[in-house]
Amino acid sequence: MKVNIKSWTMAAYWSWDVDQDDVCGICQASFNATCPQCHVPGDDCSVVWGQCKHVFHLHCIEKWLATTPGVTTCPLDRQPWKTVSAPT
Repeated sequence: MKVNIKSWTMAAYWSWDVDQDDVCGICQASFNATCPQCHVPGDDCSVVWGQCKHVFHLHCIEKWLATTPGVTTCPLDRQPWKTVSAPT
């Protein structure tokens, strides 16, 4: 018996490598959702880790750091903010 496939649909799922219950400490939106500035989750609404181990949407922490020129601290613990490439 020969089977001919007439059509097929492919689906994918992605998720950031953060705890599923975690939310951005600034906007309080889930990391698998978007920040208030974005419309579609994914690469345009990425997450960033700080050396202090806190995680935020990229746009949220950029806006936070821009609101107080000269002061670059984590909004949750007030330690100096330093972005790291991956959680350690």
